[in-house]
Amino acid sequence: MPVPLPTVTTRWRCTLCGNLTRFDVTRSSKVVEYVHLDLAGEPSVEEREVLSETVESVRCRWCNAVDQVELVDRPDAAAATQA
Repeated sequence: MPVPLPTVTTRWRCTLCGNLTRFDVTRSSKVVEYVHLDLAGEPSVEEREVLSETVESVRCRWCNAVDQVELVDRPDAAAATQA
C-alpha cells in the first residue's frame, strides 16, 4: 500500500515509537533525465523531470517498524498555510 508523502503542513510520525525524524523510504520513480557526457565519457544529469513517484514503504530507523507511519500536523502548520 503506498504511503502518503508529507506536505507543507504535515510530517511523518512512527506510530510505535514516536520517531519524527529518521526513516528509510523505498520509492518507485519514473523520470526523464537529460544526461550530458563530457569528452572523457563521464555522465552528469543536467535536467531531471519526475513523471511519477510512489512511496512503496517507510521503515522507522529507531524501532525498525515497517509501514507504521502516519501523517501528523507540523507544529508550525498554521504559519505555513498563511504564507
